[in-house]
Amino acid sequence: MFYEKTNLGYILRIRVTPNSCVSALGEIFTDASNQDFLKASLNAQPEKGKANIELIKLLSKTLKISKSSFSVIYGQTDRYKKVLLETTHSLDIEDKLNSLEKKNE
Repeated sequence: MFYEKTNLGYILRIRVTPNSCVSALGEIFTDASNQDFLKASLNAQPEKGKANIELIKLLSKTLKISKSSFSVIYGQTDRYKKVLLETTHSLDIEDKLNSLEKKNE
């Protein structure tokens, strides 16, 4: 799974590819340390936080959760990011997150 539960909500592990033709969430990627990441292609440039803003907009639109619920907590200038989805735990949110993973199987 590319996400984990915390007491604040969920932490999503995402691998970003900026300067793409279109912004979209992609398949699950497993790194050398055997951690899963959700791939995200972003149209935005990787400068002045533009890609991070685009990532949050994309996650918000795809999961139908407000942008204010998301924040990049690790990897502000790296392609490997951890994004905090600050919310209470619910089956509805976990179903949405799981659907991103199943979409790519």
